[in-house]
Order: sequence, then C-alpha cells, then structure tokens
Amino acid sequence: MAQTRALEYDHFLVLFLVFVMFVVSSGDGVGVNWGTMSTHHLPADNVVQMLRENRFNKLKLFEADKKILDALIGSDIEVMLAIPNYMLLEMSEDPGAAASWVYANVSSYFYTGGVNIKYVAVGNEPFLRTYNDTYRYITLPALKNIQQALNDAGLGSKVKATVPFNADIYNSPESNPVPSAGDFRDEAKDLTIGIIQFLHLNNAPFTVNIYPFLSLYGNDYFPVDFAFFEGTNKPIRDGSLLYTNVFDANFDTLFWSLDKAGYPDMHIIVGEVGWPTDGDKNANIENAKKFSQGLLKHVLSGAGTPARKGTIDVYLFSLLDENAKSIAPGNFERHWGIFEYDGKPKYELDLSGKMKNKGLAPVEGVAYMPRRWCVLNPHADDFEELPDSIDYACSLSDCTALGYGSSCNHLTVEGNASYAFNMYYQMNSQESWNCDFSGLAMVTDEDPSDDHCQFPVMIAHGSSLLLRGGILDTLLAVVGQCIVFALLLC
Repeated sequence: MAQTRALEYDHFLVLFLVFVMFVVSSGDGVGVNWGTMSTHHLPADNVVQMLRENRFNKLKLFEADKKILDALIGSDIEVMLAIPNYMLLEMSEDPGAAASWVYANVSSYFYTGGVNIKYVAVGNEPFLRTYNDTYRYITLPALKNIQQALNDAGLGSKVKATVPFNADIYNSPESNPVPSAGDFRDEAKDLTIGIIQFLHLNNAPFTVNIYPFLSLYGNDYFPVDFAFFEGTNKPIRDGSLLYTNVFDANFDTLFWSLDKAGYPDMHIIVGEVGWPTDGDKNANIENAKKFSQGLLKHVLSGAGTPARKGTIDVYLFSLLDENAKSIAPGNFERHWGIFEYDGKPKYELDLSGKMKNKGLAPVEGVAYMPRRWCVLNPHADDFEELPDSIDYACSLSDCTALGYGSSCNHLTVEGNASYAFNMYYQMNSQESWNCDFSGLAMVTDEDPSDDHCQFPVMIAHGSSLLLRGGILDTLLAVVGQCIVFALLLC
C-alpha cells in the first residue's frame, strides 16, 4: 500500500511540474521594445541574458541587427523583427529585395534552437501625419511582398507580417468624443482598410502604438489621473460603458474603428506603450513606475477594456534609454527606458502584473570608461565664448535633462556648462581633445552629480551613430539639440 501511494504521489508530482512548466512557458507574458539609437551600446549577449533573467518573453526590434539576432539564438524569446521605413520603397518595388531580406534575417535564423521569430513589422507608423504621405502608398505593396517572401520560404504559417500604426490613424469626432464614435482618418481610411483586409486574409494582427503620456504632454488641461490606471473622478461614459483611463478609451476607439470596417474580432497588438522618466515636467521615475505597474496589472488581468475582454498583448516602450534619438517630438524621447543607458533598472517593476515591489535584474558585466568628468574650468576668466561652447556641446550630445521640468533643470549657469561639456566628452568616448572648449573646460575625477542630476560616465562600448540611425536621424538630433539650447540661453 505504501509503495502504491508513493507511486501515486510521484505521478502527481510529475503532472504538477508539467502543468507548472506549461503555465510558465505558455503565458501571455510581457514584450518590450529594444531600440538602438545610442552612441554606445551594451553587448547584445549581456542584454539578452538580462531579458531572460527578468522573464521578458517577447521582444520587438526596430531593425535586423545581426549582433542582437545572433545573441537571441537559443533564447526562445519571441521576436517581432522590423523593416525600417527607409527600406519600404525598395521592398514595395522589388519582390527580390523582399525575398533577400527574408532569407538573410528570418530564414537564416528560423531553425530548431535558432531565433523564435513570430512577426515581421513592415515599417513603423508609416501613416503618421508628420510624414506627409511619404510612406502611405508604398506600405501595402511592401507588406504584400514581405508576406509573399515568407510564404515562398515556407514560413507563412509561422511568421506573419504586420504594420505598426500610430494611434493617430483613428479618432472620434469632436462633436462626439467617445470610443464608439471612432473611425479611421478619412484621408487614410481606404488604404488602412486595404491593409486590414490583407492582414485578416493572412491571419496577422493589427499593431498599434498607444501613448497615454502624449495625451498629457500635449494638453495642459488633460486630467492627469485619466492617464493612469487608478480610477478618475471624471470618467467618460459611452452608452453603457464607463472609461476611467485613456489607454482603454484609445484601445476601444480602435476596436470600434475595426468594427466599422467589418473586422470586430481582429487580434490587436499594442506594439509600443510606456512612460518616460525625464525630459518633461510629467516625465519622472515616480510617474513611470505608477503607469507601468498599473498597465501590467490591467492588461494581464484578463479584464480587458470595456468593449473587449481578455488579456491584451503589449510591448513596453522601451528597454533602454537612447541618447541619439531625435527630440523633435520632445526632450522626453531619449528617456523612455525601463533601464538606464548602462542596463541598470530605473525602478521596481513586477512583470507578472501583481503589483509587487520586485526589483529587475540589471545587465551584468558592463564595462565603463574611467571615472572622470569634463566640467567648467573654475580658473577660466574669459566667458565670451561660453554660450557658443554650450550650444556646440549640446548640439552634438544629449542635454535633454537640462530642459524645463527635467532632472537637471535646477543647475546654475556654471552647472549647465559643466553638464553640457561632460555629455559631449562622454558621448565622444572621453577623448582628451573633447574637453577643452577654448580653455573653458577641464577634466576632473570628482563626480559633479547631485541627488537629482546625474553626470554619467559612458559605457565602454561604442558604435557609429550614422551606422545605427542613418544620416537623417543624425541631422534631426543635431537640429533638435540646437533648438533646446537656443531656448536655454534666452
């Protein structure tokens, strides 16, 4: 009898362990975007190890970076791999180019023990209003050619092509600003529905980027609590449905837009959603933690939105800060990371959605440059060139933390100069000739940081900004920083 009970117990234990493994491995989990618009990059292997330790099981990449793809081999992290907008014209006009891209970046990694590629994102927000129709008429042809290339490679049933849209592709009229009145923008409606039809035909999802922070950033009268998930004193009523946060209202505006187009059951992926930690009065660690924790609790609970129940597939934006992104939309653009530029977590975040104060594992094995900083020379006595020197330093580095409402906005004029000089020095790999500024600057081994403003020491992994982001992005970054410091010096 004892032996029988022991066997029954062993059998039960095996079944229980199998069940637990199934639950862990098959859960919806949380995705994250990994952008690479930075002057210095962490080793891809180290970052992938951090992703695994924190149990991020989905990853979205903005380009096919060979180092990252190689590092993902054997990780089993589900990947959405993107084709940048600048490649859309070629992909739309040349099926051979689409086939070559799929072969090099999908087929070559799609094998047992390889990279778990599930989606190809064709472009990124190609119908964004600010692009002025640049990509509007080439997106669908590119999408078709990529999906056909996947089909021809025998991967069409396993890897689906999708298009990440910005949420400005749909809206509700000012006369009736509720989700159920939502529809796709008139000028892009036909093309958008054409893409939806193709996605549906291929059993592919509709992908959208939703940013509650931008609702708050662009409107001083926007109710702050409506941007988060803790309820609001002024909910929006839409018939029998009640909305207590802008994320749900935005998501359901898309749902009703799809419903009007004839696709109410289409799977929706939120390709980007997050909250920045610097660069604006509302961009700080406290708000970012509150938003991210509330978001994960909400989307993983299964409660869904008022119009559509169930868990919501989301990719957090973003994994790491990117110090070379264009700041045309705002200084906050370089501060979306859950982790600092060097892979240190900014705040506690429970990826299970249970709201526990769980610390995230950092990137291990990070190498830094020597602990030294470039600051304003206290012995300098001719400051005629100081404004131009600050402007120059910031135009070629990252001074977004000095802007209004940002973490270093409290510094003195001398502090602003030191911060600008140091960012230029660090982002140019601490070369000695990058800390001079006509005798206005000097190198020190005393950390000038204070409790609120960090003067960073750069990581010892560099790469070309032009290689990563393209000439256009570099020019946008430079012009943006010039605008920032033209304002600071007024």
